[in-house]
Amino acid sequence: MAENDHIAAQAELLASELFEEFFWQKTGPTNHDWPCEDQARHGAKTHPCDVVYYYDEPYDPARTYVHCDLKSYAKGSISANAVKAAVHSLAKQIACAEKSNDWRDKHVHRDANAWISGLLFVYNHDGEYDKNFQDTLLDIQSSALDIPKGSKLVVLGPKEIFWLDNIKYELLRMRGKSNPDLPPHDHCSFFYPELSRRARLRVKTARSATLEMLTSPIITLKYQFPKLSHKKGFVVFYSRKGETEDEFMYLIDIIRKNDLFGEQSDVIIKTLNPSENSSPNFQKAQKRYIESLPIGAEATPLAEYVNAIRYEPISQIKTSYSPIDLGTWS
Repeated sequence: MAENDHIAAQAELLASELFEEFFWQKTGPTNHDWPCEDQARHGAKTHPCDVVYYYDEPYDPARTYVHCDLKSYAKGSISANAVKAAVHSLAKQIACAEKSNDWRDKHVHRDANAWISGLLFVYNHDGEYDKNFQDTLLDIQSSALDIPKGSKLVVLGPKEIFWLDNIKYELLRMRGKSNPDLPPHDHCSFFYPELSRRARLRVKTARSATLEMLTSPIITLKYQFPKLSHKKGFVVFYSRKGETEDEFMYLIDIIRKNDLFGEQSDVIIKTLNPSENSSPNFQKAQKRYIESLPIGAEATPLAEYVNAIRYEPISQIKTSYSPIDLGTWS
């Protein structure tokens, strides 16, 4: 395996480990080319495919297939031009996947109502990228992309991948303790609230974190131990720093509105690299939230639930792979 192949394999390995923890599943072959359906317009005979994942949508009778372009860049290789070229190429791949029998035969399940989306996964393999990745996207005009109506194209940069990777590590740590804080995967699911005039259609089967959830500031996991029905709860991963009481007031109110409170149900909020005042800000927000309730509410179950919320900053971990080791495995 050549050195560049070893570096590319780092993104593949990280994505595989990461999305497994968010309950995405692979479908079909990896690292293959397939015929372009619009060669004159796209200027190519084939398109590449690194890997395709799928998950069921919680609010719609549909299955989303995520066609991925996995990039592994050194700090100096992450440029606006490189990202723009990758986004435009991925948009063409999505457009062709929508109408390609070859792509569908390889990746889509029979009778599935398939929604096809694209994911550009930009992993910084040397861990030294310290710029604002969003700046590399400023010159990309969505109207210039050849994306079919209803499809999505999502870009995860180094910061977002770092955040999701740390959630993965925290879930593994909680599950791996001698007295585990989380049950096995089969007894966990990512949580979607009931929405006004939009019902959760697949309460039991839509367990995965969707693209929308992975790119939102709040990711909530629901769990229940199989033999200890009283041990259940929610882990709320919050991507912001907790710099103000108001942030936590808002978060506590979201938890209440989403009906996460209940008898014998734990709620834990976890943040990464938080403000040094995040813990006192959270404690003050708990007190202020209860004080904002009607007179006498401090003696109600709601006040008890708010007081019982735990706040736990998580340790920061950076995944790194040795290209030499990866070469040895191949």
